[in-house]
Amino acid sequence: MRSPAGTAVNLAGVLILLPPSEGKTAPATGAPADLATLWLPELAAARRRVLTRLVTMCRRSSPRSVAASLATLGLSPGLRDEITRNAGLSAAPAAPAAEIYTGVLYEALDARSLAPPARAWLDERAVIFSALWGVLRLGDRVPAYRCPAGITLPPVGGLTAYWRKALRPALDRAAGDGPVLDLRSGAYAAMWSPGPHLAPRTAALRVLHERTVDGVPRRSVVSHFNKATKGRLVRSLAEAGVAPASVDELLTALRDLKHTVEEQPAPAGHPRRLDLVVAEL
Repeated sequence: MRSPAGTAVNLAGVLILLPPSEGKTAPATGAPADLATLWLPELAAARRRVLTRLVTMCRRSSPRSVAASLATLGLSPGLRDEITRNAGLSAAPAAPAAEIYTGVLYEALDARSLAPPARAWLDERAVIFSALWGVLRLGDRVPAYRCPAGITLPPVGGLTAYWRKALRPALDRAAGDGPVLDLRSGAYAAMWSPGPHLAPRTAALRVLHERTVDGVPRRSVVSHFNKATKGRLVRSLAEAGVAPASVDELLTALRDLKHTVEEQPAPAGHPRRLDLVVAEL
């Protein structure tokens, strides 16, 4: 279903918000990305501006310019090839985002091995946040790139703030009337925050590792390995084909799938807070 503005809306169930991965696999062949075909085409102009400025910056080849590009992107001199890759993004081969992102979360999710019904469920509900593209579906065709969130890209400015302004109206519409499961963190979470009408049906999830130390259970927030846990959680939801109409129904579905999920108090007007407790990472 589409809104009057042409934005695809999510009326079939939960919308799952994912971070991208730093690790990416560049396709050897394929047509370049077509910005008009990416999810939420009303973001095409915002995407084109970031892409154009990133490519322009990375095409500058003087030692001073290369050093500046590396500093802007937070890269070491040993990663200069990433600058060269970015310089050719406009004509680079593209492939579905599910094949481009190859980090820990996406390895655990392993979307390509899902049965067709589960993959269709995932393609309809998963949203990847990206400092270059804004948001993507898993089936959207893009090239491999390097552009982390939180950077300041001249003359666009801070990309987190840039996308926060561009994404708010589009994603508020796209969220439809179903629940939202937020698995992002850091700068990607700051790219879009649900408005007051969406916050009550949004759940932000963190992963806690529970261990027994001297006979006492202790929990700690998981950093790197939480990504694999989140990937496995999303895969289990896709394989089950769940269609919760609310956060409460989402909680029930997660517990039915044998996930240990506890809700924590949240300030009024903010998303609900869920802890996924795991004994093994």
